[in-house]
Amino acid sequence: MRETDTGTGNRHAVVIGGGIAGLAAAHRLLTTDPGTRVTVLEASDRLGGKLHAADIAGVRVDLGAESLLARRPEAVALAREVGLADLLQPPATATAALWTRGALRPMPKGHVMGVPGAADALAGVLSAEGVRRIGQDAELPPTEVGDDVAVGEYVAARLGREVVDRLVEPLLGGVYAGDAYRISMRSAVPQLFEAARTHTSLTEGVREIQARAARSRQTGPVFMGIDGGVGRLPLAVAESLRARGAEIRTGTPVTGLRRTADGWQVAVTGGSHAADAVVLALPAPAAARLLDAVSPAAAAELRTVEYASMALTTLVYRRAEADLPEGSGFLVPPVDGHTIKASTFASRKWGWIDRQDPDLLVLRTSVGRYGETAVLERDDAELVELSRHDLREATGLTAAPVATRVTRWDDGLPQYPVGHHARVARVRDHVAALPGLAVCGAAYDGVGIPACIASADAAVDQLAGDLSGVQELTRNPVQSLHGGGGE
Repeated sequence: MRETDTGTGNRHAVVIGGGIAGLAAAHRLLTTDPGTRVTVLEASDRLGGKLHAADIAGVRVDLGAESLLARRPEAVALAREVGLADLLQPPATATAALWTRGALRPMPKGHVMGVPGAADALAGVLSAEGVRRIGQDAELPPTEVGDDVAVGEYVAARLGREVVDRLVEPLLGGVYAGDAYRISMRSAVPQLFEAARTHTSLTEGVREIQARAARSRQTGPVFMGIDGGVGRLPLAVAESLRARGAEIRTGTPVTGLRRTADGWQVAVTGGSHAADAVVLALPAPAAARLLDAVSPAAAAELRTVEYASMALTTLVYRRAEADLPEGSGFLVPPVDGHTIKASTFASRKWGWIDRQDPDLLVLRTSVGRYGETAVLERDDAELVELSRHDLREATGLTAAPVATRVTRWDDGLPQYPVGHHARVARVRDHVAALPGLAVCGAAYDGVGIPACIASADAAVDQLAGDLSGVQELTRNPVQSLHGGGGE
């Protein structure tokens, strides 16, 4: 079987990958050129990638990402465009804590991804020496950052390791499941990188970031959820695409990609699709396999992208038996030696979960960081018990859950080491040499949902000859923030 254009003269675009980046790319294609014929090919049996909601004990919950960064426009705008406007909801509470030094302590305010503008509110989280060390920042000579620097390395040099180990690590690690001493400041926390380049003192730079944010008078919630789960977003996008004539095929892995005289040939089991344009919205290893034949240089770059794995444990309790502290959850600094890295009190955080069954209480915990493989080799029952142990130690919760579910995201989060921005630029340069081909997804400009959508929009615009979006993302990646315990 060979599938090709029908002779109508319509341009045919094939999007490879049915996660949020691929679906957003298809949406952008139909929005910017409604005459385009769009086909989305997804290897697995479902759409949405790491956006996935399901029922546990009769309660609908997210089993992957659970919130959208609302201070960026892309995700909230897409949700509204596909009919979810009335379902967007801010967290009922966003007051997270740190489980550190043997107690749950309020998350300090006045920081940028854990980097404080002053030491005033850090007593208890840091030792007295750690608090004093922050004050030395104003007396130190400038620290050169060059073209890029690791977040942990730079912050430790300016403010001391305690700030990294007890504040930056749990926040940054919650976004990337990574190691703050390896993660690129330029790609992961671009605001801080700019402050490091333009200010002698890091705390002074953080205060300037905060003052700039105050002057912009941003109002409204920082994060949004969706009634019924963020997992509804990809399904709503897919429904919108089908209503506008797009074809979406799950269970259809792409086995090859090659250039033809007038476009592209996309091979699938038992057939192929002729296309004028192709968007690769895949994780780096899968994109590399398809690019081997057409751009070995881009494939080689993508093969250097490393990934971290993690697991989420969802636990459901009888509310009458589960007495929890106030707030939306807590983060856990790795230096404290516990197994879980975060917990979300999901029923507290999201009103839509709470309302489904007032007699039940839903919690989430997460385990796994870059380089941590041993804990993820445990079976599901062991991960549940490890989570229960840490929850008991942190909150005093001793009740037995009425239902549990472990969701594993193997190689789920790309790592952004020092120099990531330069690698992304090289990949895009190689791909740009092939007309009608573009790449997008979490491996490039940020791992959050808005970043994936921005990446998809820029890829589609690039196909039309507009490079402004790609150039802007290359200069200024989308910073992903941590929305409290358990993101």
